[in-house]
Amino acid sequence: MNNTRFATAIHIMTLLAKSPQEWLTSDWVAGSINVNPVIVRKEISVLREAGLIISRQGKEGGSHLAKDAENITISEIYRSVKNTEVLGKKNQNPNPSCSVGKEINGHLNTLFEETDQLVSQFLGDKSLQEFADQFE
Repeated sequence: MNNTRFATAIHIMTLLAKSPQEWLTSDWVAGSINVNPVIVRKEISVLREAGLIISRQGKEGGSHLAKDAENITISEIYRSVKNTEVLGKKNQNPNPSCSVGKEINGHLNTLFEETDQLVSQFLGDKSLQEFADQFE
């Protein structure tokens, strides 16, 4: 993943974990991340669709965790925002006449899937609460 979606999502989720009784606004969260609130709202929408957060609108609106932070794994957050392979993209049109080119994407698919499984397993052993406890 060569973008900041995962880092943004973890930042959002950590802020929510640190304030479990509060409804944090996207503007407030964006101030902590130092990004445009539109970016935060987009990721909040994705995290809400994944069942990780709850949001409400209005004067008393904001977001908070849908369940306790100790019951959310970093792997769940990763999967909710993952949009690229860990190792990057494959070449779209390798030469089919080449002995490597004609088979490379099939072998890369296997390699990419195995790597993604390892990342998910590694992150799955860590809870959001464990991550959030690193912050004062």
